[in-house]
Amino acid sequence: MTTAAPTQAAPVPAIAAPALVRATPALWEIRDADTTIYLFGTFHTLDGRTVWFGDKVRDAFDRSGELVLETIVPDPDAIQRAARNQVTESAPDGTARVKPFFAQTQMVVSQSRTAGLSVENGADTVLRRVAENVGKPVGGLERFEDQLGALANIPAPSTAAPQPTASAISVTVNDLLSAWATGNTGAFSTMLAGFEAKSPVAYRMLIADRNARWGQWIAKRLEQPGTVFVAVGTGHLAGKDSVQHWLASRGITTTRVS
Repeated sequence: MTTAAPTQAAPVPAIAAPALVRATPALWEIRDADTTIYLFGTFHTLDGRTVWFGDKVRDAFDRSGELVLETIVPDPDAIQRAARNQVTESAPDGTARVKPFFAQTQMVVSQSRTAGLSVENGADTVLRRVAENVGKPVGGLERFEDQLGALANIPAPSTAAPQPTASAISVTVNDLLSAWATGNTGAFSTMLAGFEAKSPVAYRMLIADRNARWGQWIAKRLEQPGTVFVAVGTGHLAGKDSVQHWLASRGITTTRVS
């Protein structure tokens, strides 16, 4: 009597894990006799394989007694309450529609998700999560309600506005992410130039005016001793109206350290 050999399953091919991306985002330092303020440029949405929170960035964060973000985003219920009368407006036919800037933001978020990026992995969210886990105080440069109100009042681009250059149009989310990962602010400067050419009023409200207010906050904070880690979107730390340029015009030196 012969016995049939047991059937062996075909070997399952190994699936390589996604390669990690070692990022070296930009970091600046502002210092006087008894105060140090680190100024870190964040990327608001990231994937789970970009490794950036180490080396000089982590060292600066650990040295700091507090973390300061653009704003403290509240829990989802509070966001919904704050946004109830801010996000939508009445269209000419009487129906509700999303206001122009929020509609553009929704489109960018959708593109980011398609590219595998999420706010949960974003640098701002990670920094806040780590700070809260270790008991480091977390503050905001502006109140969430004020930020939401300012964004709600940004007008739609004028059809009469000059068109941005071809180089500005070519800057994509992936271009910006690649630039952020290497600490290159050039792509952000190009993006900002295109934004200003297309929507000068929105540029002033979203970038220039806020950068000036944040520069004022930093200048005032230098009067108090201590070490602070300030993290804002990299777009606020690039271009002709950057926070650093505002500070420099007031005699405050910002030194690139990473």
